[in-house]
Amino acid sequence: MSCMPLILAVAVSIFFTRDSNAAFAPADNYLLACGSSQNVTYISQTYVPDSLHSLQSKENSIAATANSSAPFSIYQFARIFHSTAFYTFDIKQEGHHWVRLYFYPLPGHNLTSASMTVVTENFVLLNNFSFKRYNGSYLFKEYVINVNSDSLILALIPSNNSVAFINAIEVVSVPDELIPDQAVALSPVAPFNGLSGLALETVYRLNMGGPHLTALNDTLGRTWENDVKYLYINSSAANVSISPSSIKYPATMTPEIAPHWVYATAETMGHANTANGNFNITWVFPVDPTFMYFIRVHFCDIVSASLNRLLFNLYVNDDTALLDLDLSNLAGNLGVPLYKDFVSNISLGNSSVLTVSVGPDKRAHWINAIMNGLEIMKISNDARSLSGVQPVETLLVLPHKKNKIGIILGFALGASAVLSLIVLGCCCFIARRLKTSNQGHSWMPSLYGNSLTLTKTTLSRKSGTASCISLASTNVGRFFSFQEIMDATNKFDESLLLGVGGFGRVYKGTMEDGTKLAVKRGNTGSEQGLAEFQTEIEMLSKLRHRHLVSLIGYCDERSEMILVYEYMANGPLRSHLYGTDLPPLSWKQRLKICIGAARGLHYLHTGAAQSIIHRDVKTTNILLDENFVAKVADFGLSKAIPALDQTHVSTAVKGSFGYLDPEYFRRQQLTEKSDVYSFGVVLMEVLCTRPALNPVLPCEQVNIAEWAMIWQKKGVLDQIMDPNLEGQVNPDSLKKFGETAEKCLAEYGVDRPSMGNVLCNLEYALQLEEASSPLIEPEDISTNHIPGIPLTPVEPFDNSVSNIQGIVNSGTDDDAGDAATSSVFSQLVNPRGR
Repeated sequence: MSCMPLILAVAVSIFFTRDSNAAFAPADNYLLACGSSQNVTYISQTYVPDSLHSLQSKENSIAATANSSAPFSIYQFARIFHSTAFYTFDIKQEGHHWVRLYFYPLPGHNLTSASMTVVTENFVLLNNFSFKRYNGSYLFKEYVINVNSDSLILALIPSNNSVAFINAIEVVSVPDELIPDQAVALSPVAPFNGLSGLALETVYRLNMGGPHLTALNDTLGRTWENDVKYLYINSSAANVSISPSSIKYPATMTPEIAPHWVYATAETMGHANTANGNFNITWVFPVDPTFMYFIRVHFCDIVSASLNRLLFNLYVNDDTALLDLDLSNLAGNLGVPLYKDFVSNISLGNSSVLTVSVGPDKRAHWINAIMNGLEIMKISNDARSLSGVQPVETLLVLPHKKNKIGIILGFALGASAVLSLIVLGCCCFIARRLKTSNQGHSWMPSLYGNSLTLTKTTLSRKSGTASCISLASTNVGRFFSFQEIMDATNKFDESLLLGVGGFGRVYKGTMEDGTKLAVKRGNTGSEQGLAEFQTEIEMLSKLRHRHLVSLIGYCDERSEMILVYEYMANGPLRSHLYGTDLPPLSWKQRLKICIGAARGLHYLHTGAAQSIIHRDVKTTNILLDENFVAKVADFGLSKAIPALDQTHVSTAVKGSFGYLDPEYFRRQQLTEKSDVYSFGVVLMEVLCTRPALNPVLPCEQVNIAEWAMIWQKKGVLDQIMDPNLEGQVNPDSLKKFGETAEKCLAEYGVDRPSMGNVLCNLEYALQLEEASSPLIEPEDISTNHIPGIPLTPVEPFDNSVSNIQGIVNSGTDDDAGDAATSSVFSQLVNPRGR
């Protein structure tokens, strides 16, 4: 295996000439060395000075040269702009084009702190980018844009009183067949149309099991990197290869789809140290969860000895993309390439990673799977942006293009302007009349073509009848102007981004008086976001509790959906468990965090006027303040049970996979016990520090709830807990914790405890951890424990009563505003509803 790189390198050098001789000849082929006074050669391609091209605002720019510190020749020169600059490219053949941008902050010009935006006429490519926030010395960006006119304008905009710069630009034609108009959307499976009219950004392009490929051996000048660093388990894959000359392209494909070397190498199943050898090969990719992604998977059966022998499955995240895939049957022979296109909406899972896996089919006689190449491209969003949510129109006014019918268009524009003025006058008159007749703020007027008035429904305990109350009269905090929000977040500076969810992006904000805020900016193009916006305000307007994140206010100007919360300095619980470099939490910290979250959920279930079911309990929705006090957040999916004697709500299944109550999933009947199940998953996540679902693991380990219960029932839960906890957990405390989680994860809701019971037992687990020796509990309060969890029989001691009081008062002392808990727990739980 150690000789493989050398063999591949020699073979590649032999094969380079073969590929380059059949190079695709683009109709448009602009290669610019920006700031250079002479031609620059890079990977056997010649880049000409941008001064020879249509560069506007050249007088406001300077040309800069680097010394030998530049990583490659293409980065030795740069054009620096102090104001907006435009490059205009004459397009000979309309259609898809590569737009490739090269950036390297030349030393001596203070370019590392430069902040810049790059746009075309229709798409935002980069928004407020700075090397100060980038983990790398240079940047290469590749986009595919469908140009439907005779020119393409590329604008570079300095941001925040800074400068903009660029080292090189490529604008090159792409074959029409490369980008389809339709692909298969996942979750749910359906056709995705209109892809060719969107902008795409290459984020990953991998040659599985093969060498790094460059423009020298790709007819479209693409770069393909080796896949090893993206493998979740390196030993799970083994690379194979054949001679590139053995690859037989079908009549429907050309090397422009992918070069021979992509199909001549592959990753197959290696060894993942599993008991039965049946596992998936998984690649993990960090992504921006606010975007959808175009995924192209390349296959070629180069491992089978005969037809119809290889049978396997393809997965994208939790979705099955291809089932029972028989490559030789689809391609018609061995060694024949094929590819499959998909669109993944990763925002549905609120995850910042995208996983792609292949694994053997259960019916296969030969246990194996294969992948040859993979491309992942970001898809422009509803704002026609690949970076942020601002459309081109809000960033600049582009110069007018060449006009072949100027006179006719002039008349048309003149008539349109007059008509627009008339319509505008009428609208202003009507708006003034409406403003006079209405009171308070109008919520999201005409956001989706309809006027929306947000109300909340309250229920009278006596009559059981509902009444509508204007939101303006509810306790939702103060109204923030959009300008206040802009100032607090420095115009939604990406460096202040705290996180991204299904509703939108969350930014850190600071008011003039120094008050820190968390500003959640909704995606105005999402109807799901609008529904969450309504529900979040409706819920939080009537909830106040120390362990629920407080809503401070809102903003509804300029068709924005913005919610303002208290700032939680330590972020989501999940970031302290895995996936970051944050120091591990101690066992006592974890117990206190779980207790705080349980208090918040217990209040939702019993302390509010109506019982409220959160419906999306998970570690990303439990936030920690500067003192690591836990608070439950994100009420966009919450549901209130309208009647006091009602036990459930019949509703469509919503929530996060891995945390979903199986009974709710089957019956579509939501109960408080659905939150209890989800919280049980959280408890196991806290103990084991791994995701609720991990598809890279063997089948029995994928779901943490099922896997942890196997160990819990064997009484050896300590064998799968976080290694950082080794030696610091009281065995009795761990036992109580595990038994509590086990009851929460019961298959049927009737067998699960209430959140009050869960809270009581977690506090007892904390008391066991804090005590110098185990405690015995008085018989008169034993009924407050979850049925079926035995108490630990130990020797009593004199101050046992005061220790039991310690269980009661182990929380903080500022819970005075919490609602009453049920009388069942009045002996142990603060009657104000901790």
